[in-house]
Parts: sequence; C-alpha cells; structure tokens
Amino acid sequence: MYRFNESTVNQILSVLEDPDLDPHIQVLLVLINVLAGSITPGLIAGFLIIILLLAVSAAISSSEIAFFSLSPAQINELKNESTNSSRIIQQLLESPKKLLATILIANNFVNVAIILLSSFIIDLLFDFSSSPLMAFLIQVIVITALILLFGEIMPKIFATQYALRTAKFMAVPMQFMRNLFSPLSSLLVKSTNMIDKRIERRGHEITIDDLSEALDITTSDTNTPEDEKNILKGIVKFGDIAVREIMSARIDVTAVDEKTPFDNLLKTIIDAGYSRVPVFRESFDSVTGILYIKDLLPHLSKSGDFNWQELQRPAFFVPENKRISDLLHEFQSRKIHMAIVVDEYGGTSGLVTMEDILEEIVGEINDEFDSESDNIHFLRIDENTYIFEGKTLLNDFCKVLGIEDRIFAEAKGDSDTLAGLMLELAGKIPEKNESLQFENFTFQAETVDKRRIKRVKVIFNHNNT
Repeated sequence: MYRFNESTVNQILSVLEDPDLDPHIQVLLVLINVLAGSITPGLIAGFLIIILLLAVSAAISSSEIAFFSLSPAQINELKNESTNSSRIIQQLLESPKKLLATILIANNFVNVAIILLSSFIIDLLFDFSSSPLMAFLIQVIVITALILLFGEIMPKIFATQYALRTAKFMAVPMQFMRNLFSPLSSLLVKSTNMIDKRIERRGHEITIDDLSEALDITTSDTNTPEDEKNILKGIVKFGDIAVREIMSARIDVTAVDEKTPFDNLLKTIIDAGYSRVPVFRESFDSVTGILYIKDLLPHLSKSGDFNWQELQRPAFFVPENKRISDLLHEFQSRKIHMAIVVDEYGGTSGLVTMEDILEEIVGEINDEFDSESDNIHFLRIDENTYIFEGKTLLNDFCKVLGIEDRIFAEAKGDSDTLAGLMLELAGKIPEKNESLQFENFTFQAETVDKRRIKRVKVIFNHNNT
C-alpha cells in the first residue's frame, strides 16, 4: 500500500523497539519518519503545482460567470471608462461565442493537468496494485470533488457577487488565453455554428403574425367580445411596435418658444387644451424642456413679464426605433408620461405619450375634450370608400379598416403614414387625383401640394381579402 524506502523502514523499527518511549510518542515519531521519508522535493513541487493549477482553474471558472452576468448598467459603466481593462472587456464581449470557447478550452486543459499530476503523485506515495477500487476512489472521486469545490463552485459563487470586479481582474489574462487558444476556439465556434444552422432549419419559428392568426382561429367560434379580442391582439403585437409608428408627428405637436410672453403662453395653452407642452429654443429641433400646466396654476394672476421658463421640467428623449414595450417600462420607472422622439441626426421627429402606448392595447382612449374624429382623421363615404388625411399613421389606418398591418410591411419601406406609403408606391409626389393600385386597395391623391400629400381617398375592395 504505502511505499517505504529502506532507511525509513529502519528508523520506524528502531522507534518501535525502544521500550523507554511512551506509545503515543512512538506513534508520533512513526508519522514524522513516514512523512520525512516519503516527501521529497519533487513531491513538494508537485503539490505546489496542483495548488497553483487549482487557483488558475478557479480564476477561469469565475471569469465565465463574471463576463456573462454583467448587467446593461455595468456595461455602460465600462463604456464610460477609459481604462485598459474596460476596453479589453468590451472587445471580448463583442465575440461571446469565442470567449466562451476560450474559457471552456482553458479550463479543460487545466483540469486535465490537475488530474494527471495528482495521479502521478498518488502512484509515488501508494501502491494500489492489490486494491484497484481504492485507487479509483482516490484518483477519480476525491480529485474530482476537489476540482468541483475549489475550481468551480466557490469561485462562481464569488463571481456572482462581484462580477464587474472579477471581469476587470481577468480581462488581461483572458485576452492572452483568447490569443493563445485562438485556433482551437475558432474551430469550436465554427462547428457550433454548423449545428445552430441545422437546428434553425429544423426548428419552427413563430412570428407575431402567426400568433395573431392563431388568436383569430381560437376566438372565432367562441362568444369572446370583440373588444376583448382586440385587446388580446394588441398585447400580442405590443412588443413589435416602434415609437415612430404611434408618435404624433412634429407638424401636429403643439409647442411653445421659450421667448413667448406669459400672456401669449396662456392663450396657446387654453386653445390647445393639453396638460403638458414642449418648450423649444428657436426651433422645435432644440427642445429645452416640458411645461406642466399644473405648475402654472399658482401663477395665473402674474403679469405678462412673469418668468415662466423656470417652471420647465427636463425633457425625456427617445429614438424613433425604440420599442414601445421598453418605453412603457421607462415611463413607469421615471414616473413621466411624455417623451420627445428624435431621429438619427438628433432632430425632433415628434412626440409620444403614455396614452399613445396604452391605446395600442386597449384601443382609443377618449377624455372629455376628445371627439371621435380627433383620434383618427377620416371620412367614410360608403362601405368601400374612405377619405383619410395623409398624415394618418398606417397603424391607425389598419385599425379603421379592420385589417392586419402586415399587408403593407414590404411596401411601406421606412414610412409610417398613409402619405408615406403612397410616396413609396409612386416613387414621387403624385399629381392630384392620381391613383395607385396595391393589392385590393386603390389610393387616390385627393389634395396635394408641392411638398406633401394632404388627403387620400382609399377604395378598399373587401371581396378580395
């Protein structure tokens, strides 16, 4: 079992044969002789290397959790920093598959090295030729337990609590390992990409339109009220709608210049009837804030030179392509109800409110100041003929006609209004009374000027749907 050299055996025998020694002392001396006779400089070096490899395994395992559990806020924090570790972390996260492959390859190399070295040391210390089961228990189960505890579980628990700190600590070593194992990790990533493509071809991708059609089928034979069906459809499509599809365009937004005298401001607010008004400097592309009408109430008796500009609240800006599901969460967290929509160049595109978002689920919301025609500007001539304002959003147009907006998905391009759809179809500003045919729709330019289409006549042939 245990391997002894001749000198160690002689020393143990001399200790056991000494009658003057206490039995406990004898046992202690035997253990000392055993350890002194078996532990050589080579074994000490082997133990130190195993401890070092366990530390490396722990560091690599912790980096796996650290890099892939960074929150969006922590990633933004890294982008604002100019340190070398922050820059390296961003580079590593640009190729997450390659990073993960590097971690797995490096960790497996280290763990295999631990197992081989520990097996070699155990073979030097013990002779298990008569008991192979004991060799299996020690070399496999015990060593594996040590690797799991000190190389996997404990470091991952630590990295979960201190993800950003661990990622910064491991940034440079992980960059070195990525470069070192680049050929192997690239091969592994390419092989997984092939598997992903096979699974993707075999898989069944369910789209928003599929869910909407399934909803039509499941509710067609039931007594579900129409309002409830519309709400369910709104929920299904909710996460797929961009802000630009529901916003009020800038030409329809009531806003005031910050140089407006107080008397004129009050008149504008009374005429508009809104509870919040954007304030701009020189042009609507330079919004400086939002004026809440309730903040003006204590100052209604002030003179015309009252400095109302100090009552502005900060404006919240969002891009056109932001999803309204994300915007709703931001409205809730910030406790606001209005946002200024900006385009890719920073210019103001329009305005979106909490009411606009909720209407996508529950339908039009009318208050005591709204009339039915205020929401969507259209006139119904007969069963198949309508006249819409050109600025009508396609989203609202489809609601009026009771059709799915996916009909215009490919034809509309980047446009979101009825006039924009006609421009996409014609490739130019159409002449007055010029008609365009698209599937079972006929669009006719009713009122046109040199800059835009103001009114559109729509003939909708229901029989072809």
